[in-house]
Order: sequence, then structure tokens, then C-alpha cells
Amino acid sequence: MTDLAGRRVVLGVCGGIAAYKAIEVSRRLVDAGAHVAPVMTSGARHFIGETTLSALASEPVRTSLWDGGDPIPHTRLGQGADLVLVAPATARLLSAYAAGYSHDLLTNVLLATRAPVMVCPAMHTEMWEHPAVQANLEVLRSRGVHVVEPGVGRLAGGDVGAGRLAEPADIVAAVAGLLGSGAAGGDLRGRRVLVTAGGTREPIDPVRFIANRSSGKQGHALAEEAAARGAAVTLVTTTDLAVGPGVERVAVGTADELHRAVMARAAEQDVVVMAAAVADFTPVAVAPSKLKKRDGVPVVELRPTADVLAELGAAKPAGQVLVGFAAETDDVVANAAAKLAAKGADLLVANDVAAEGVGFEHDTNEVLILHRDGGQHHVPLTDKRSVARAVLDAVVAELARGAAPSRET
Repeated sequence: MTDLAGRRVVLGVCGGIAAYKAIEVSRRLVDAGAHVAPVMTSGARHFIGETTLSALASEPVRTSLWDGGDPIPHTRLGQGADLVLVAPATARLLSAYAAGYSHDLLTNVLLATRAPVMVCPAMHTEMWEHPAVQANLEVLRSRGVHVVEPGVGRLAGGDVGAGRLAEPADIVAAVAGLLGSGAAGGDLRGRRVLVTAGGTREPIDPVRFIANRSSGKQGHALAEEAAARGAAVTLVTTTDLAVGPGVERVAVGTADELHRAVMARAAEQDVVVMAAAVADFTPVAVAPSKLKKRDGVPVVELRPTADVLAELGAAKPAGQVLVGFAAETDDVVANAAAKLAAKGADLLVANDVAAEGVGFEHDTNEVLILHRDGGQHHVPLTDKRSVARAVLDAVVAELARGAAPSRET
């Protein structure tokens, strides 16, 4: 975490039960060499004491526009920050920030800064999943705000679900990734990275299709993390998930569309990450109108789709790093190792999608990263952004071992 030495972080703390974790976030940032200037909302003061946070931060807590003798504390804080970090960020804060409603010191700081902003949402599952909250997050992402997704776990009142504040260690790692090896002089700066995401849909008739349960969340997390590290990212995706700044979206639906989109762009990439769940088969013919039950059970003839990963491996330019994914349900290591060897990839990310909380449709994942030289790295169950960091750490190591120089002009 030496990359944080001397960095000035404004730490905003909102009024939620997860506010107690902000104390640990502050301690870890200070231990890493950052200067932490804490700002608490009035709600946060109901959950933690100012004295505690002041003692562990780099300067006393500020709570009001009218504290001390500075007539414009929000401007001073915003101008002096290398990062404004809000942990936890409540639904109220996200709403006010998205709408530009500056009703207290923290929201004024957020509007007055030109530094990067990172928000760490925390709230009950019902609130986290509410369309208004998700719409506000989409607005903030579109403006370049970095979001550390909440995890799944125990919530206030004994409930269990999505919305639990990310762990302090993960929040500080995200800060280090952004300020240290991230977008500012990042370890992928000047690199071109193509990522695929989502599950393809193979039409049977105008209504029905053959698909899988891939949500695309892991691929999108990889794209966002690559952009945060300074890469120029192209995301070929079947989903309608939001993408942040620095990510070019290419929308596709079928395996054939994905194949064409990837092959048209692959040769100019430094890194290709095939995280999409591409169908192995597609109907030979698509019925022109909806098939009716009264007409009996239809016979759908299938043909194999293009093996995109194998084509990429066969045509891989010198120095390019190719990453494949393998969603398995049994013999994970053996099947993944065989795929890595057969496809010509440099890295293969495998997961057991039959395990609880892993892979498809979940916000969490557990993977095994296999290297072409036989090495393996296990990433235990965690959020998908953390998995993305581990995968891209492996990519950066591969680039350093002999990949092509940066394509930045």
C-alpha cells in the first residue's frame, strides 16, 4: 500500500449501521501513509463518535459547513483531495449526490471537488435493489464515480442478503488500485483491453431462444477494473448493465455476433479476456413465426457455434495476453487445465458454478486462475470486483514477462 503514501483522502461517513467500519477504513488508510480528512454527516454521529474517528484519522472530524473559521470548508476539502471516499454511502447520500442536492458539508464537498470520487454503498437488500437506488448509481457511474459494490452477508436486524458494506481491506485495496496502481499512472495505462461479458441468446423463433444463466457481472467487473487501471477498454457484452467512463460498449446478442465483434477487434488488443458464456450450439434455422404448442413438439436442429477462444489462441499476436474462462460443475481443475492447453490461452479462470454463491447470477465468485506454465492461484469466495483485480494482477504479470510493448501513441 506504499502507493498511498502522501495521498490526501477525504473520508465521508454517512448514517448507517456500517459506519463503524469507517473507523477501520481510516486506520488502514493512515497505516498505508495516506492523509485522511474525515467528514461525518449528522446521521453518522448517531452510530460512531467523533472522538474515535478523529483519533484514528489524520485530522479532526468535520461535520458542518460552519465548523471553525474557514468560510468555505467544502471548497478547501474538495480542492485539496486526491480522492473523496464515502464509506458507507447511504441511499440518501446517493440520491442527493446524483441530483446535485447539497444539503450538508459532505454533499457540498462532493459537488465542489474535481478529484476522483469513490462511493461504497451499504443498506438493506430491499433498498439496495430498489430501482431508484440503482438508477442513481447508474447516473453516478456515467459521471465517472467509482462504485465499490456491497457484498452479501449479515445485515442489521439479523437479515442476510445483498447490501452489506464491502470489507475495509477491500475498500482500501480499491483506493490503492485507483490512486496507486490504478487509473493515475496505472499498470495498464496505454494498454488496449477487450473483455466479453454475458450469456449469448440463440433464437429458435421470434419469441424463444436458447441461453444460459450468465448475468455478465463478472465481465463488467473486469472491464471496470481494467479501465480503473488506465486501459482503453472495449466491452463486447450481451447485457444492458451500465458501463463507466473509459469503457466502449459493443452490444451483441448471439454467439455469431459476438464472434464477429471480437475477431474484428482482437488483433489490435494487448489483452483479450473472454469472460462471456458463449453458447456451444445454435439452431440451424430460426422459425419465422412463433412455434405453437398445437403443432406438436418442434424438432430444433443445432449446429456448433464458432470456437472464439480457440480462434483467438491460434491467431494470437506476439505478446498479446489471452484469458479464457471455464464454468464447470465437476472435475474443475482437470477440465480447466485441458481447456487451457487446447485453446492456446495464457490464463484460464475456472469456477465451480454448482457451488453456493459462485458464478452465474451471483454478486460473488470463487475462482481458480491457471497459468500456462502450470501455476495456479486460488481466489476464495469474494465479490466479483475483487476477482477482477486478481485476474488482472495475473494479466499484468504476464505482460511483464514478455508481452508486447504498450500500444499507446
